Formats: sequence, structure tokens, C-alpha cells
Amino acid sequence: MTNESKRPNVILIVSDDHGYADFTRLGIHDYIKTPCLDQFAAEGVVFDNAYATSPICNPSRCGLLTGLYQQRWGTFWFGGQVIPETIPTIADKFKELGYVTGYLGKLHYGGKTTPETHNYPTNHGFDECLCAGAPGGRVHYLRHSDAAVEEYGEAADQMNVYPFTKNGEKFEHEGFLTELLGEKSRDFISRHQEKPFFLQVAFNAVHNFNFQLPQAYLKEWNLPPYPDWDAKKISYEEWYHKSIAPDLPQGRLYYAAQLYYLDREVGRLIQHLKEQGLDDDTAIIYVSDNGGSHCNCGDNTPLRGTKYTMFEGGIRVPMFMRWPGKLKPGSTCSELASGIDVCPTLLEAAGAEPACYSDVDGVSLLTALKEGRALGRDALYWDCDFQWAVRAGKWKLKAIVDQEMADRVAAYEHTAAGRGVELYDLEQDIGEKHDLAGRHPEIVQQLSELHQKWRQEIDQG
Repeated sequence: MTNESKRPNVILIVSDDHGYADFTRLGIHDYIKTPCLDQFAAEGVVFDNAYATSPICNPSRCGLLTGLYQQRWGTFWFGGQVIPETIPTIADKFKELGYVTGYLGKLHYGGKTTPETHNYPTNHGFDECLCAGAPGGRVHYLRHSDAAVEEYGEAADQMNVYPFTKNGEKFEHEGFLTELLGEKSRDFISRHQEKPFFLQVAFNAVHNFNFQLPQAYLKEWNLPPYPDWDAKKISYEEWYHKSIAPDLPQGRLYYAAQLYYLDREVGRLIQHLKEQGLDDDTAIIYVSDNGGSHCNCGDNTPLRGTKYTMFEGGIRVPMFMRWPGKLKPGSTCSELASGIDVCPTLLEAAGAEPACYSDVDGVSLLTALKEGRALGRDALYWDCDFQWAVRAGKWKLKAIVDQEMADRVAAYEHTAAGRGVELYDLEQDIGEKHDLAGRHPEIVQQLSELHQKWRQEIDQG
């Protein structure tokens, strides 16, 4: 299944809710400090038309893990179905190629996740894991121990201070999670140099609640401590709405600080590869799981909207690929790219034959990157049941089919999801300011039919 040349190491770095505008190199905000990610981009390829498969993390992470549209097994929104055991993951495929595989960080693939379930990494292709899988998508930045669970009491679930698991066994940790994941990433790299490795690192930064920072780092940013939810003093809903934008005092700076320390760990990982003599033999993709979240204080300028919505700000994501000597530094790829393409792209980079990834919905982006040829992709699709979208060429059609549900989500997350059917020309209007549905009913009809045909195929499995 592989070619005869030495296979590279492969790393997939997934961040959480990283805003499209939030890079120093873009010059939009002077308090955003991302020197390491900026260097990453300068040394690799920037995908400026990259998308997640969903505007929320639970489904989009399934797309990353499998290369398939997650709707195929009924995952449209939070709490979707678990990935069926019959579907191989990216880790399963790397193991077939002889790779040692590791998973570090946040798990959020839908359904119950324990060491006994198929959703647990060591049960779907990963040799090693250190992860936080329950009770949902939120992972505390500082506290993960039995003592923290007892201390937080009723608030333990919402704050998710439960111990991690390491290869199925309980693992307690009191300290900054971003740095722990960085440290364990470097350790994994150091321990696995005899065989090629595939490592997925899933940071929880910069998901809420970004004020959960070590005291020393709060002082560095001149930020005051902010309390976690205390169930004895206030209801969760009241505390939650006070603790996200637009009501969280200095929320944007808490976010910037968390992003800075995430950036630093990415830099340390790459520096470690260089020190170990592995840099030229390692392909890395960095991608966010969905668009930046306004309620978490991310910024998606010049895009409209945010996580939870089908506007560009909800689904278009930062994505870079770095592979010294193989990809042209400082280049940009404007092909339509998706989270479902990560799996086949990294497998092709590993020397896998096309048959290894012919069963996925995604396509390898290496054709566009190394040969300069267009991918020939007709369209990308998104569907959350109550809202859906299609992008074909320059046109983007989004539709809300359950306005009550959309309005309820928008009200809770302090964002706007739009109304009805909207059509945008993204080449002329990346900020989706001018709805052209009334002027181009033929395009609305054409894209609606594309979505309907795709949805029928998906529903048939």
C-alpha cells in the first residue's frame, strides 16, 4: 500500500474555535500574538478557501477523523451518533501503513466516550492516547482530578474538571492543559523515532472559558482572575451569559492570552522536531475545528457570522500545511478545501496508494499543492438539519428550514444565524453583505437541487 521511499512522520494539530482574523500576520489586531503560527504559515501553504464540515465541533471532528461527511451516520448537530465500527478512521489507515499512532487532547465525537466504547481512541486505531472525553465538548484548562470533582460538586460537569484517561487508565493533572499537551506531544515524538508516527494533537484552546489561565500568565497580560461557575451562588445559565461575550469583561484579552500560549506550544513542537533531526521528514497540518466563536471572543474579520451559523464565519477555518522540501514555502492554495480532505491528504503524504483512501468523501490536496492542478471539485456541503449550505464555485447558498431552532441557538450563543434562503457571490462579497437570492433564482434552484441530491445520497448511506 506504500511506495518504496521513506515514509514521513505526520502530525495533525487541531485547535478549537480559532477566529479567522486572529493571526499577527494579518495585522488586524495588535494584541493578537501568534509568531509561531505565522512562521508555520510562512514555511508552508495557507489554504484560504478551507472549511470545516460543520459550524460546531462535535460533527466537524468526525469529518476530520474519517474523511467522510458525518451526516452519513446521522451526526448533524451536538450529540449525534457515534462513528460506526465499520468505518475506518485516519488512525486505522495509518496503522495499516505501519505507523505508530497517538492521540492527545480533547475528544468530542458524539455519544458516550469511555475506554470501553468504540469512540475511545485506542479502540479505533490509536496505539496511545491521553484524552478528555466526557462529559462533553468543554474541557477545563487547569483542573482535572478527583479532588477538583469533589470541590466543584454540582459544577463539575459544566466545568469538566474530571480526570483524563491515559490508554484507558485514569490520569489526574493539576496544571495548564495547553502546556501538558505540548509536553506530551514532544515526549511522543522523542519515543517514536524508529518507526514513522502519526500524531493527532487536539488542543481545547481557544474554546471557552479562556479566563482559566495560570496566575502567572494572568499577570503577564495584566488580567484579573475570573471565577468558574459556583452552583451554590448562581444558576448556570445566568453565570454562562455573564461569562461570554459581549458581557465578559476583557474577554477578548483572555482569548488573546490563551491563543498566545497555544501558539507557543505549536512553536515548541516544531522546534523539537528540528532538534531531533525530524523536521524535514514530517508533514504537519494545522486546522481549527470550526469558525471562530463570537461568544468565546474570537474574531472572523472579514467574514460574516460565527460558530453555530452557516455564514462564512461559522464554517471557513484557518488551515496550513507544512512539509519542508516538499511544499513551496509561503504559498497559498485557493482550491476549495475541507476537513474531509485532511485524511486523504495526509495519507497520500505518507505514501499510501489511492486505494487506501478511495472510500472517503474527501480528496487529497497534494494534487493542487505539488502539481498545481485544479481539484475539479464541484461543490462542498453542510447540513445541520435545521440549516444547510452549499458552495459551488463562487456561489454560496445557505438556507434555514427551522427558523425557531435557528433563533433559539442564536439567542443562546449571542449570534445571528440569518433568515430563510440567502445567496452570496463570495468572489465579490466575502463578507456576505449582499443577498442575491432575489436576483438569481436560477442559481438558487441549481444549488438547491445539488443539496437535495447530496442529501438523498447521504440519507441512503
